[in-house]
Amino acid sequence: MADMAWDAGADPEQACPIAPVVDIVFSRWTTPILWTLHQDGRQRFVELQRRIATITPKVLTQRLRQLERDGLVVRTYHPEVPPRVEYEISDLGRSLAPLFAHLAEWASENLGKVDQARDAYDGAR
Repeated sequence: MADMAWDAGADPEQACPIAPVVDIVFSRWTTPILWTLHQDGRQRFVELQRRIATITPKVLTQRLRQLERDGLVVRTYHPEVPPRVEYEISDLGRSLAPLFAHLAEWASENLGKVDQARDAYDGAR
C-alpha cells in the first residue's frame, strides 16, 4: 500500500482503487458462495443452500443473480422434466482464487492477533 498515491482532496469513494472490488466480492454472502463453488464445483441451488446452511433461499437467489450479473458465476438451465439449474464459478470468478488464498493465509497468521487486540481494547474500557 506504500506505493499507492494518496490524494487528500479526492472523493473518498474514488480515492481507494479497490473499493469497487470490495463492494463486489466481499458483500455478506458473496465470499461463501464463491468459495463453495470454487471448492466443490458446479452445484444445484439446493446443494449450495445445504453447504451454506445459514443463508436463506431468498438471499441465496439474490446473491446468485448478482454474481451472474457481475460475471463471477455461470447459471446453466437444463430444459428437462423437472427443469434443472446448476451454478458454477466462471473464469472471472476463478481468477479471484489467489486473492482468496492470500486472505486465507492472512487470516491464519493474524486473526489470533486481532482477537488479542480486541480483548485488550475491551479490557481497557
